[in-house]
Amino acid sequence: MKIITLNDHLKSIYGTKVYKLSLSSGCTCPNRDGKLSYGGCTFCSAMGSGDFILNGIPLQQVPNVTQTTPLLPNASMLHAEYIQPDTHEQLEYAKKLVASKISANIPESERKYIAYFQSFSGTYGDNDHLRKIYTEAISDDSVVTLSIGTRPDCISDECLDLLMELNKIKPVWIELGLQTIHENTALRINRCYPLDVFEDTYSRLKAAGITVIVHMILGLPGESHEDMYASMRYLAELSPSLDGIKLHLLHILKGTKLAEEYAAAPFHIMSLEEYIEVVVNCLTILPDETVIHRMTGDGPRRLLIEPLWSLDKKNVLNRLNKAIREH
Repeated sequence: MKIITLNDHLKSIYGTKVYKLSLSSGCTCPNRDGKLSYGGCTFCSAMGSGDFILNGIPLQQVPNVTQTTPLLPNASMLHAEYIQPDTHEQLEYAKKLVASKISANIPESERKYIAYFQSFSGTYGDNDHLRKIYTEAISDDSVVTLSIGTRPDCISDECLDLLMELNKIKPVWIELGLQTIHENTALRINRCYPLDVFEDTYSRLKAAGITVIVHMILGLPGESHEDMYASMRYLAELSPSLDGIKLHLLHILKGTKLAEEYAAAPFHIMSLEEYIEVVVNCLTILPDETVIHRMTGDGPRRLLIEPLWSLDKKNVLNRLNKAIREH
């Protein structure tokens, strides 16, 4: 088995490690604002998977700001006590967060980053607003790539034109939240779009020359190992070939619909050993050229209900890498 990690892939292009800066677009999601549903997917936290982002600054900490200060379009995750930081503020904050990971021997002028708009659906908003924030992000000389997390049903033709325009300036990655190919699971997690929507959007993005990374969750309620492997085989057979994948461990987080479901009727949670076995088998299915962006995921300690073993991320990654080497 041969795998290409994101770290190795970026080093081959830029000759150095590239760090990801987690940012917020201020957008919400059609699965939250009532267009499709309310509350989002059952596993999604109140911050839309952006729990580590500077999503909002408390008003009392910002000088000369009042309760009437407008929020960004579609910024439904922000309420009356918060304002949305501008893109520059978010970039500087995110750089400070990752600074401790970067060798002091690398001067700031030589550090390279990915501007990753992570939370909610980063293409679900007014196109003028999206143009503004994404242009601001790639205008930072240290940013080498723009990465946007979104849903397949949130990329209009107008948005696709914008992505193509930005992609001519700096590489644009679109991260699509698919999670599973199985419609019964999609209904259970309230994904609110069918598989053919993903297929159409994937084809349009690839035809436009946009790099596509797909998010998959391993351990969704009711799914067997074979169900997960079937999702991997589907992705392995995509044409054009899949650029990258993020494998996420299912986290049950406080305050989510999934947490309510688990409390009422507990379902199977994979052990670390089981998860390692599933990940290794998934990697053997995927094409060698698919870049592996992630093999697990972070769950905020203050919110995580299960699996608690995932809190020791260093151990999880060490065990995964050991299993891959042995395989």
